[in-house]
Amino acid sequence: MAWKPLGEMQVLSQRQPRVEAPLKVSGQAKYTYDIQLEGLLYGALLTCPHPAALVLRIDDSEVRKLPGVRAVLTDIHPTGTARYAGEYVAAVAATTPQLARDALELFEVEYEARPFVADLDSAMEDGAPRVFAERSNITEAKTSGEGDVEAGFAAAEVIVEAEYRTQVQTHSSLETHGSVAVWEGDQLTIYDSTQAVNGVREGVAQALEIPVNQVRVICHHMGGGFGSKLWAGRYTAIAARLAKLAGAPVKLMLSRRDEHLSTGNRPSSKQQLKLGAKRDGSLVAFSATTWGSAGIAGGAGVALPYVYRSLPAWKHTHADVYTNAGEARPFRAPGSPQGCFSMEQLMDEMAEKLGIDPLEFRLRHDNNPARQQEWRLGAERIGWTGRQAPGSGKGPLKRGLGLGASVWGTGGGGSHAEIKVFADGTVELRIGTQDLGTGTRTIVAAIAAEELGLPLSAIRPLIGDSDYPYSGGSGGSTTAPSVAPAVKNTAEKARQQVAELAAPHLGVAADQVSFSGGRIYGNNQSLTWQEVCGLLGTQVLSASGQWVEGLSSAGVAGCQFAEVEVDTDTGRIQVLRVVAVADCGLVLDRLTTESQINGGVIQGLSYALFEERLLDPTTGTMVNPDFENYKIAGALEVPQIEVILFDEAERGVIGIGEPPTIPTAAAIANAVYNAIGVRLRQLPMTPDRVLQALGA
Repeated sequence: MAWKPLGEMQVLSQRQPRVEAPLKVSGQAKYTYDIQLEGLLYGALLTCPHPAALVLRIDDSEVRKLPGVRAVLTDIHPTGTARYAGEYVAAVAATTPQLARDALELFEVEYEARPFVADLDSAMEDGAPRVFAERSNITEAKTSGEGDVEAGFAAAEVIVEAEYRTQVQTHSSLETHGSVAVWEGDQLTIYDSTQAVNGVREGVAQALEIPVNQVRVICHHMGGGFGSKLWAGRYTAIAARLAKLAGAPVKLMLSRRDEHLSTGNRPSSKQQLKLGAKRDGSLVAFSATTWGSAGIAGGAGVALPYVYRSLPAWKHTHADVYTNAGEARPFRAPGSPQGCFSMEQLMDEMAEKLGIDPLEFRLRHDNNPARQQEWRLGAERIGWTGRQAPGSGKGPLKRGLGLGASVWGTGGGGSHAEIKVFADGTVELRIGTQDLGTGTRTIVAAIAAEELGLPLSAIRPLIGDSDYPYSGGSGGSTTAPSVAPAVKNTAEKARQQVAELAAPHLGVAADQVSFSGGRIYGNNQSLTWQEVCGLLGTQVLSASGQWVEGLSSAGVAGCQFAEVEVDTDTGRIQVLRVVAVADCGLVLDRLTTESQINGGVIQGLSYALFEERLLDPTTGTMVNPDFENYKIAGALEVPQIEVILFDEAERGVIGIGEPPTIPTAAAIANAVYNAIGVRLRQLPMTPDRVLQALGA
């Protein structure tokens, strides 16, 4: 079993518009927020206003008296100890959204406020308030590495050392997290904005202590997910409980404020790095000591050493730090943008000390053959040979070029699919995956169309339902390499059955039948697809398949070049151009692949220059939990982005979701240094930090 050669593909590896585009542009696509059921109630969450507090008493008597309130929960907090402002304390369901919000004002809650820590540095101080009374704020450090680092640094002739910091970035999906729950007897159906219909199914069943087969999860369309929607949220189980109590469906969509506080984020980091080299440019040693805060959770690791792993000696020691803030969740390439931001700047600094061009330095130390070609492609497009010396431009507007690279290694597996062919020629494809905005519907339909020799419009892709054949969550860039082999395997089985149906009418054996352009050929004759399907009569042709090895793989490379303009009077950084070179094996749909890379670059730029969760150190509360004050890159900040896809079709399908967002901040940071001759080692690179760096 293998993919067709690129030159023979009629549907795959072309620029296919998304099959759901007409529904979305016409407003007919149903998101979780759009679900309207008879008797629908609206849920709302009461959250703790303190960063640390004991919940001593909850009086809901006035809430229950409010006309229109149909269900109240006061037992949703697992411990009675709130550890961040925004933690859920109680919930209510009412006949209108406004009534539900009004009901929250009627709860009387007695809190005992406790000392708290709002940032990584404060949490690490001796005597700092403990987030968890039974353990230290600093987890036990974990060390990894290879070789003799001390001997390596002793032999080094040039050493660079620096400290880098990255901020907390919230997920800020366009569609907030939320669920609609409805019971029919003991059967629960949940409409959820999720990256994992089966993950939510399993999580809710566990939370409610009911069998998995009593839960069905549906996600027709969703407005974005970058990792925080990979499992059931507490709000999902709460919606189900409210619905059970009220005997009516309940919609519980989080507010934008709740979204910022309680649904996950990219952790912060503090990184102390050291790199040693010989004067001939060979690297001899690398060390990193890092800390990261994921709020009340763990998982704040930093990927180091990043990309450049062919080091004779390296060591990385990391510890998570607890703070009184909402927990982190997986966020598009967890740990990698943080590590790339510091590592690529460190490489640039070493190259400068050695008097070697930064690109040439990368070519010496990045032994990935594909990346070698990608570096050269990107450098040519950005005009790297015209790069000026750092800070050499005249006037207040200074331009610079910078670069950064990414690696990502996750593969796929575990998916199943089903195809049904009807007598009128209709083809339905079912697979229990979901489309979080990447174009999954389109690629699964395109694979089936390619195998059956049909146009893309002839396939009806049915996804986003846990009752369909099992597929995993859409995270870690695993979706395409998981679903593509399963769909191809299923389509091949369906094609074989159709061939057996057509063969007697063409006077050939089934293995001599071919499919192309909506027709089925054999013995210099052909029948239309509809003519052959008509032979089914009242029967339905059905085929089931699963993921098979050899059609997908893991491990991608990629690099980006950025051109920036820095106003040294105001400190404003404007990214003018980004050239993004990426590989992902066999490109299933060039249009959606380019879209993913564009989105990744924009998100990386936003991380580099704008986004930052700000907690007030005095109150421990977030001061910018809205899109007015939590700045995200908009149309005026988006640069010209040139995407170059580096084809490696022979490797099969590999995911592309994560890698494009990893090197953007690093490339911009290196470009800023090239423009102004001063390093910015902290994100986001805001105008005030530019001016402070210039002033220092």
